[in-house]
Amino acid sequence: MSTSRILSPLDRLLDSAQNALSTVAGSPRAGRANPGESTPDVVLDDAERRHAAGLMRINHVGEVCAQALYIGQAAVARDPATRAHLLEAAQEETDHLAWCADRLRELDSRPSLLNPVWYAGSYAIGALAGLRGDGWNLGFVVETEHQVEAHLEEHLHTLPDADLRSRAILQVMKDDEARHADQAEQAGAKVLPQPVPALMKAASTLMKAVAYRL
Repeated sequence: MSTSRILSPLDRLLDSAQNALSTVAGSPRAGRANPGESTPDVVLDDAERRHAAGLMRINHVGEVCAQALYIGQAAVARDPATRAHLLEAAQEETDHLAWCADRLRELDSRPSLLNPVWYAGSYAIGALAGLRGDGWNLGFVVETEHQVEAHLEEHLHTLPDADLRSRAILQVMKDDEARHADQAEQAGAKVLPQPVPALMKAASTLMKAVAYRL
């Protein structure tokens, strides 16, 4: 007969620290195949390559933030089912993180230099959201995923037409984000009151502007 170990607060803290190191300084491995692998990689001109790299750097930062948000929320989640949902979503975000990192290398570019800052801030926000209770915790997931889905849709329209490999990655990411939002709603998410969504959008806009270049 197997038993499940109940994690103590210290265990959760150590797990969070390990995730932070892996996300910011490590090379996360995807559990699923990269959606762009089967798509021919064409040569982009310098302007197209820089623009595609800027967009993929934004998306990589978004996945760093998603990891931190979900791990921060899971660390303080009261309900084991809510915590399991958050950790499952974080695992899929790890796939996204690895795919974006792969594409940045293919574009001869790099992740954001400010990733430790993005992670730390997002973890703090996630933990604070989680402390409000699991319904608000899940509501934060829904709003986050809806905003990420919207910016992925924007990137799908603004990527260079020839960059089909980045496009294939972003389409799968967008589908995953929509599913995460749906699952959180079904699990009992509460609708976040204003001005919380507006503040989240403003923070996201600032992050995108900075991450495109740094």
